[in-house]
Amino acid sequence: MRIIIKITLMIMVAILSFSTQAKPLSYYFAEDVEFDPSIPTPEQVLGYQVGEWHVRHDQLVRYMEILAQKSDRINFEVIGRTHEQRPLVMLTITAANKLKNIEQIRQAHLARLTPSNTQSSEQPGVVWMGYSVHGNESSGSNSALLVAYYLAAAQGNEINELLNNTVILLDPSLNPDGLARFANWANSNRGMNLSSDPVTREHVESWPSSRTNHYWFDLNRDWLLLQHPESRARIAKFHQWKPNILTDFHEMGPNSSYFFQPGIPSRKHPITPDENVSLTKAIANYHAKTLDENNALYFTEESFDDFYYGKGSTYPDVNGGVGILFEQASSRGHIQETVNGPLSFAFTIKNQLLTSLSTFKAAIDNRQALLDYQAKFYNQAIDLAADESFQGYVVAGAADNTRVNDFLSILQQHQINAYPLTKELKAGGETYSSNSYFVPLAQPQYRLVKAIFSEQKNFADNTFYDVSGWTLAHAFNLPFAKVTSSWGLKVADNAWQQAATPRFAQLNEGYAFGFSWDDTLAPKMLNSLLQQGVKARVALNSLTAKSANSEEVNFAAGSIIIPAGLQTNSDWIAQLNQAQNEFGIAIKPITSGLTSKGADLGSRSMAVLSAPKVLLLGGKGVSQYEAGEVWYYLDRFVGVAPTIVELERLGSIELSNYSHIVLAHGNYSGLSDADKVAIKGWVRKGGVIWGHKGGAKFLADQQLLKASYLSRKEVASAFKTDGLNYADKEHLAGRQRIAGAIFNTHVDLTHPLTFSLPRNTLPVFKNSTWLLETSEAPFVNVLTYTEQPLLAGFTDAVNVTQVAGAAGLIAHSYGRGAVIGMTDDPVFRGYWYGTSRLLSNALFFGHTFRVSGD
Repeated sequence: MRIIIKITLMIMVAILSFSTQAKPLSYYFAEDVEFDPSIPTPEQVLGYQVGEWHVRHDQLVRYMEILAQKSDRINFEVIGRTHEQRPLVMLTITAANKLKNIEQIRQAHLARLTPSNTQSSEQPGVVWMGYSVHGNESSGSNSALLVAYYLAAAQGNEINELLNNTVILLDPSLNPDGLARFANWANSNRGMNLSSDPVTREHVESWPSSRTNHYWFDLNRDWLLLQHPESRARIAKFHQWKPNILTDFHEMGPNSSYFFQPGIPSRKHPITPDENVSLTKAIANYHAKTLDENNALYFTEESFDDFYYGKGSTYPDVNGGVGILFEQASSRGHIQETVNGPLSFAFTIKNQLLTSLSTFKAAIDNRQALLDYQAKFYNQAIDLAADESFQGYVVAGAADNTRVNDFLSILQQHQINAYPLTKELKAGGETYSSNSYFVPLAQPQYRLVKAIFSEQKNFADNTFYDVSGWTLAHAFNLPFAKVTSSWGLKVADNAWQQAATPRFAQLNEGYAFGFSWDDTLAPKMLNSLLQQGVKARVALNSLTAKSANSEEVNFAAGSIIIPAGLQTNSDWIAQLNQAQNEFGIAIKPITSGLTSKGADLGSRSMAVLSAPKVLLLGGKGVSQYEAGEVWYYLDRFVGVAPTIVELERLGSIELSNYSHIVLAHGNYSGLSDADKVAIKGWVRKGGVIWGHKGGAKFLADQQLLKASYLSRKEVASAFKTDGLNYADKEHLAGRQRIAGAIFNTHVDLTHPLTFSLPRNTLPVFKNSTWLLETSEAPFVNVLTYTEQPLLAGFTDAVNVTQVAGAAGLIAHSYGRGAVIGMTDDPVFRGYWYGTSRLLSNALFFGHTFRVSGD
């Protein structure tokens, strides 16, 4: 009996401990809100109160499915899948009679955005509610449970007015993979007695954090770049509706309070209309009112800006809507001690719910103003384009079909039309062949066209929360120019559309075969063939070979040659046929090893190739974003699965199993002396090591990379500080940093690391003031910044002067191996196709050059 009583008491204590943070619906909603009892509450489906546990993504989806089954106000839809195949869920919510005719309502909403608009002013406004694009900022997605319940079950005049005047698009989890990881972390590290200590494991995630998606990307920087399935699905749905308001619910540090936009007034993008700011301020009054009524602290017009259009809260601003950023102080786990006292998870959820509801109120009261603003935004586009001093932009094509098509695909997904030229065109002092494209300003996305091609360098406020330059054509290394006159401009009648992958003529037995290294997918095709046992060589110099029917084929340096005499696999011809059709890259037959120009096929300048085995270092101290970008590039564009090892595990790894080591940006000083010695020995025996930014600094510090550098502190010391006041501190810091700008470099096109680069300049993305100095040793300065390097974005003249002439990439031998150091991130946010080829070239050709760094 005593044992039974003791067990019962333990169970009761456990229940009481767990329930101390459990809050009923009455905690979240006002007393006068009535709910339909036939609609299940979150607790009835989840088995716990909202805020008691962190909701898992599968639980969240299941609850939304059940609401849609029970309520005639909700349509449930899966609009895509994440990398980990979790569903991307969208709920369309409005009055039941409107939901039956939702497609007609959608089309009528879009019809308002055309100059011939004759639609009734009684059209509903469209409000997009988006939660937790950062997975470990989970109060948003947990509040989405309550928002959806309210929309499904609330009764009375207020909810009826909302549903009759609004279509609500509810995205309960913008980052399902990150949310799932974080729910598991927070839930598995909590006890029956909650710990509010900020340093307890529950509040301090391991590397990498759940902020990111599967590949450790920040999805809140991908709205414009569209490198991930989450973003592509979201943007497709966005343009199906073009919402009037889009909300973006985030979290910030625990010791903050609550932020909602407007942000810093001087830091909006100049293309965003002033009326957008006015509407944002009008909506802000509703958030202030509801938070005042609940005695919640908050702030506005600080810290955050509206400049970079690739974020959730700013993308709507260049698409006729109003984006609203919310930032709630984070409890991270279930409760955390802060400067403002204990911060509970339930409290953070409630604030996100309150501002969701205030958004609905603002949408109703400002419906007509929002609809009229959006209509004017698009209907004036053609007239505004006519007032410009140029017609649009011409963008050069390239031999790299994948790179060009992926660039045009991004434009198309943003509803931007690009038209193939049918005749060559002179613009900007250059001649653009008919293999080029014209992007006119005179189209509904006039403002977004200007933003995507902008090369602005000076701004009213030079402090940026994120990047200040993101010119897409520079990222794809595609020359472009403004077209100032329509004279001589001849384009196709129809805008570009993605063509089917070409099918090539069947290959048969022959002396050898070759393919160009130009295409972005060439490294992936080569790796696929090497993995299947095909033997290949790289031509270190250009050549002209005999082909079928006595024709001659020119192969540039970097072309891949596959001699028949080396093959041991009986299926190798079939593998070549499959590869060229799979990757869309033609493989050309070669009938003789004797060439008419350049080295013969048996020459020593035909370097042996092997499939790379890559060790990518990660862990605490390494940037999860930049390590993730490398992982994603290798996985997506090279077909390589890198072995990812945390720094603290390096000593247990047999380095001889790998051909390459990649050091992304990070601090590697924590590596043991034994690890450093092992790395040097591995390179000396033939390994190829790549480092960029902090990785390159480590290589220089270890004297693996024979190069000097200027630290960020040394670069900052060039700024004069005499006579500055304390109030000048932030402005000085803004001048001293490079907040994401685009610079030009000069390229040594004869170097194997630059094979396939089409011209002797290459735009690079720079977001650090750490600089490599050019080496005095010959043949090692592969990239150097030009004398006038700034192409786009803000960089103070003092920093521009220091960057000019500095090294962008240095490479040399070390024993039998090679060391490669780059000042900048070649695969920034996945969309820098131009510089990414440097990394894949290092994987396949890093062993082909022999040059001393001394």
